[in-house]
Amino acid sequence: MRERARAIYPSWLWVRTDPHRLLAFGLGSGLVRPASGTWGTLLAWAIWVLVPAMPDAAMAVLLVLTFAYGCWACERVGRELGVSDHVGMVWDEMVAFWLVLWLTPATWTAQALAFGLFRLFDIVKPPPIKYFDARLKGGFGVMFDDLLAAAYTLLVMAILLRTGVIA
Repeated sequence: MRERARAIYPSWLWVRTDPHRLLAFGLGSGLVRPASGTWGTLLAWAIWVLVPAMPDAAMAVLLVLTFAYGCWACERVGRELGVSDHVGMVWDEMVAFWLVLWLTPATWTAQALAFGLFRLFDIVKPPPIKYFDARLKGGFGVMFDDLLAAAYTLLVMAILLRTGVIA
């Protein structure tokens, strides 16, 4: 975590000159401070709202591909920066939150609650998220802890839906 806190942010010019950097930095949203991950998650939500719905099978394939791409791109960009999990790389938040949105009711209330829960779990990193965040390195490590935060979010959302707290 200390490595992330001291990270030096690259310039917008550096990010935009390479498509892998641009996506790893969430189309530039990862350069916004403070709370780069929150800005990246907000951009993911905006993209979700703007992109037309697709069949579940297509969405599943798209999420697997964006996760795999994220592993590769974040590994590459992290090596270029000399910081394996740079705080500005927010593709991991974006892909994980798209998974959450895909499996969350399409109401503003449910999505806003899912947003808050996802950010909470991504920031607090309850076990085993913190364990994996500390031990898994490289692009897969960058992407995996956010996938776990998405799983926690979906579990809580399922409980809230099942108990009728949200509709």
